Amino acid sequence: QLQLVESGGGLVQPGGSLRLSCAASGFTLDFYAIAWFRQAPGKEREGVSCLRSSDGRSYYADSVKGRFTASRDNAKNTVYLQMNSLKPDDTAVYYCAARRRPMNIVTWRALNDYDYWGQGTQVTVSS
Repeated sequence: QLQLVESGGGLVQPGGSLRLSCAASGFTLDFYAIAWFRQAPGKEREGVSCLRSSDGRSYYADSVKGRFTASRDNAKNTVYLQMNSLKPDDTAVYYCAARRRPMNIVTWRALNDYDYWGQGTQVTVSS
């Protein structure tokens, strides 16, 4: 069974940090770009970051630049999202997704271009 499983979400105070993990099973992530999306209540799902497989280049939403960092460990078949200086506006369900289709700085946000999705993990930033 091919799947992605996120973990690491939780409740954190503003200014705190969390590290999300996205583990793949049934397939190898080596040749897939991995993105993180998030969806807050009443809002559309939005792209947070994307890590390409071909050259390791990464893209970030303006709202998280300088605070979030994506990385991958191919040996563990896992991708991570380190989130620092968290704000209440970061509260959302976070999803990881994998794609093989080529992308650029614009097209990485296209939801329909992703082949696999995780079930999501809740991140709540509140005092």
